[in-house]
Amino acid sequence: MKTSKFFKAVLTAVAVTASGLSVAAILVTPAAADIASSKATVDAAKRAGTVGEKPDGFLGVVGGADSATQAAVVEINEGRRQVYGQAAAKNGVSIEAAGQSAFVNVILPKLSSGEYYQDASGSWVKK
Repeated sequence: MKTSKFFKAVLTAVAVTASGLSVAAILVTPAAADIASSKATVDAAKRAGTVGEKPDGFLGVVGGADSATQAAVVEINEGRRQVYGQAAAKNGVSIEAAGQSAFVNVILPKLSSGEYYQDASGSWVKK
């Protein structure tokens, strides 16, 4: 999968200083209709409580999810992995560090009330 198929240019990089390292959490605009459809599926599943955000910056299935929702989660996570890889390379950190920074500084603050996230112990918590 080519990045250009899934994403337009990276729009914004939010630099976060943690332990002396500059880690970028990157926000992107979906370019392809299939990504928009996957995002809509995931957004609905997040509101329903079947998909949540994990501390590694990726989506996870909270409860049972149908195959369309699971495929959408995989697709969105693949796109995030590409973006985190770009941020990691640019900032000299691991993909894991970029994903964790995105979770703490971008994803978690934007979660809506009633949506789920996974805490450090691995438990799903309703915001």
